Amino acid sequence: MGGAALSGALWLGLLWAGSGAGGGCSGKCCEGRDAACVGQGWREGGGYGTCYCDGGCRRAGDCCHDHGQACPALPCVVGEWSHWSGCAEQCQPDLRIRRRYVQQEPKNGGEPCPALEEKAGCLEYLTYQGEDCGHEHVPAFITTSEYGKERKRRAASSLWPSDKEEAGYCVEFKTESLSHHCALENRPYARWMQYLREGHIVCVACQPPAMNTDTHRCSGDGHNADRSKILHWEAVGNSQCQGTWKKIRQLKHCSCPLVHSFIFT
Repeated sequence: MGGAALSGALWLGLLWAGSGAGGGCSGKCCEGRDAACVGQGWREGGGYGTCYCDGGCRRAGDCCHDHGQACPALPCVVGEWSHWSGCAEQCQPDLRIRRRYVQQEPKNGGEPCPALEEKAGCLEYLTYQGEDCGHEHVPAFITTSEYGKERKRRAASSLWPSDKEEAGYCVEFKTESLSHHCALENRPYARWMQYLREGHIVCVACQPPAMNTDTHRCSGDGHNADRSKILHWEAVGNSQCQGTWKKIRQLKHCSCPLVHSFIFT
């Protein structure tokens, strides 16, 4: 046999060995990176020699030629989300949870599992005995007191006849914190947010159009809260402008400077 014929025979032999069971990944699939999960044959990217059948060979670029067929990548499969749980605690801000479960673990480098648990804030307004509660934790939604002038002109509501127009009240707060988004606000109708500052005394008026028709109070006014309780507020028109304050006192009328005067909405 000539040299060329011998060389061709050896080449065909190598091809046969690399494609057969002895040189590929059949029955050798392994999870993760495993140096012992090794074969001898043609690699997926070309070249002959040592190749691997583990879950990390694709990243390393040294998979055996039949890895994709013998060890197909299977993604993680999860079920549907459960219903949200109730709040862990009643009558105060807390967390609710929902979960989903793995139905098929990923194999051979398949897509990993997504998050299996989600949490979200919640607030329950009833005790386990059905009693009303939790309203003191609702943030106060505020806007500039200038809006109050326009609102009075449009407040010809049967729920609040003219003889009750003076039935409002004022609450003084001391601001404790606020987000940086307030100072960045430059839209003409929202520039009032720029004047919010930490440590300042602000007045917030509760006017009849914003009052609850049963309680005659504005949501988030800190009713029954003591001076040490942290309360939350949020600016109407920019939900990212928000912060905390502490209630100082309730008055019949507001007397703060205009830039520190607001209304409940």
